[in-house]
Amino acid sequence: MDSFFIRPETPEDIPAIFEVSFQAFAHYDEANLVNTLRDSNIFNPELSLVAVCGDRIIGHIMFPPITIESPLASAPAVALAPLVVHPDYQCLGVGSALIEEGLNACRSLGHRIVIVVGHPGYYPRYGFSSARSHGILAPFVVADDVFMVLGLVPGALDGIRGTVRYPEAFDAIVGSRTSSGEKIDTLS
Repeated sequence: MDSFFIRPETPEDIPAIFEVSFQAFAHYDEANLVNTLRDSNIFNPELSLVAVCGDRIIGHIMFPPITIESPLASAPAVALAPLVVHPDYQCLGVGSALIEEGLNACRSLGHRIVIVVGHPGYYPRYGFSSARSHGILAPFVVADDVFMVLGLVPGALDGIRGTVRYPEAFDAIVGSRTSSGEKIDTLS
């Protein structure tokens, strides 16, 4: 494979991001989610990154803001959602590069906590662990080993307990599929 690089998305990348999302998942849920998030007032283009090989977008990752809510407090966080890599470029390190660059961007912007719904054999290598074991719950039914959290700085998870609240844009895919392609059945 030719080399690739990671950079923030630009408006010209939007059609290619949509296409890569469709190619990776064979449905439009994640592609529509990205467009809805991009059109919202919470979108941060510094946390929407693309992998580029030559002049082709081969992957995309986004980190929209979320909150972890308890009866006493609300803590800011970001979701790693979605992560997509074109099928022709999977298993070549593109997803790993997007995750690592994205987590570094989150740290540099002062974010402290990242939540992901993803494959339990993949995300722990980046430091993710069961969110439930930290007292952080999903707002929908999902296996504990699939719903994970990462503290980006030491002590980030100290005293943080509650249920994750996603932006409304995610409501369209709840009951459909997660960013890892797994089925989510219901909201709790």
